[in-house]
Amino acid sequence: MSGLLGFVILVLDILVIIDCVKSPKPTGQKALWIILIIVLPLIGLILYYFLGRKK
Repeated sequence: MSGLLGFVILVLDILVIIDCVKSPKPTGQKALWIILIIVLPLIGLILYYFLGRKK
């Protein structure tokens, strides 16, 4: 079961990174969000959803 959960988090992280790259944010902010998502996959995903998606 943990393998399935890890796979789901990986897919969601990839989708969030794609969303971040397509966003109109400055390049520096994009890079910081992507690093945060890669280093802290679940926490970075949640933080980006609540804080980073503001346009």
